[in-house]
Amino acid sequence: MAKTRTQAQLFAELADRYGLAVAEAFFRAMDDIKGAAEIQRITAAIEAGQIEDAIAAMHIDAEAYDGLLDTIREAYTEGGRTAVSGLPSRQADGTALVIRFNGRNRVAENWLRDHSSDLITRIVDDQRQAVRAALRDSMEAGVNPRTAALRIVGTINRQSGKREGGLLGLSGPQEGYVRNARAELASGDPTALRAYLGRTKRDKRFDRTIERAIRDETPVPAETIGKATASYSNRLLKLRGDTIGRVEALSALQSAKHEAYRQAIESGQIAESAVRKVWRSAGDFRVRDTHRALNGDSVAFREAFVTPSGARMRFPLDTSLGAGAEETINCRCDAEYRIDFLANLR
Repeated sequence: MAKTRTQAQLFAELADRYGLAVAEAFFRAMDDIKGAAEIQRITAAIEAGQIEDAIAAMHIDAEAYDGLLDTIREAYTEGGRTAVSGLPSRQADGTALVIRFNGRNRVAENWLRDHSSDLITRIVDDQRQAVRAALRDSMEAGVNPRTAALRIVGTINRQSGKREGGLLGLSGPQEGYVRNARAELASGDPTALRAYLGRTKRDKRFDRTIERAIRDETPVPAETIGKATASYSNRLLKLRGDTIGRVEALSALQSAKHEAYRQAIESGQIAESAVRKVWRSAGDFRVRDTHRALNGDSVAFREAFVTPSGARMRFPLDTSLGAGAEETINCRCDAEYRIDFLANLR
């Protein structure tokens, strides 16, 4: 007989599946934006010193992320349905317990709308700021306008037909990492080149060439600089997409689970006083200290967990009470909901 999976296992499987799906949706959006970028118009705008015109020609628009939002909605709906599927079919007195998750409920819709709007606004604004910084740097350095445009948008891979290696999609800090990496490689300074060799996301296939340049005190070939920085940028973009995938999938699943229980309470099928939430950490060395301290803590349904840092969260990855990125990015914790059907009979 097949072993029945626990709800925690089901949610872990959903997190893996939708983490990949959300990341892939992000990468598709980036392919769309890069493919729509008008290189000639961008080049002309850079040549004329018109940064905002160059950005406009890149079409970094919120609509490009509609597929990403659709995937997050799917994760949310699946999370809610999985949560109610784990509830018992009958209460302690034998009364039937029929609960269905309504993804179109006003509270559910509000979460999806507000969360999605905030996410896409942050992604779009971050990209535009990163591009703006890169354009200013290129103009100040006197970089050829077309070269500057291709550094941002990327060059076409002849095999895939897609643009790769540009800055589009990177966060502001990541754009700075790529810019600094290029400067290190172009510096000819052994200390700067060794600093580049310390970058964990670099493409190690170019290490020998760089080590030879250090040893022989010769410049790193321009072709190597271009390929190394393009690969570095690709890896940072992959990291960002994967991070967005994990965080957004888990955020949707945890929020949907909480909403499923809220709907059950609102329908009168479960008494609010009978529900308690328990914080469960991932239980390994990667768990942040503030969440390790919460492991096993139990609170009433409407109460918030309070981390040692003072952050308040209704459930892992919840930001509605002001918890910041330091409490949510790469969080893998889970909320376990316990129902005591005898609570009101004692």
